[in-house]
Amino acid sequence: MPIVVDVDVMLARRKMSVGELAERVGITPANLAVLKNGRAKAVRFSTLAALCEVLECQPGDLLRWEAGAESGVGAESGAGAGTETAARAAAGAVADG
Repeated sequence: MPIVVDVDVMLARRKMSVGELAERVGITPANLAVLKNGRAKAVRFSTLAALCEVLECQPGDLLRWEAGAESGVGAESGAGAGTETAARAAAGAVADG
């Protein structure tokens, strides 16, 4: 996935453990590990906001786009299918957040 999550970088800068961050944000350590290890497919804006508040950072400190990384868009069901799904998910995330 071309979006890279740098939660581990911010944890190191803040000298904070995964368990402490998970507790302060209000998510399980397992869910935080999924996000931290780049296996998450999405993140709620409310979770991103809580991470930023606890880590005292901006969303751009946690998320970055990396060119050349596997995107998977259009790989399974034709070009454009992933884009439509992503647009719907983004619309839902904006409504959630």
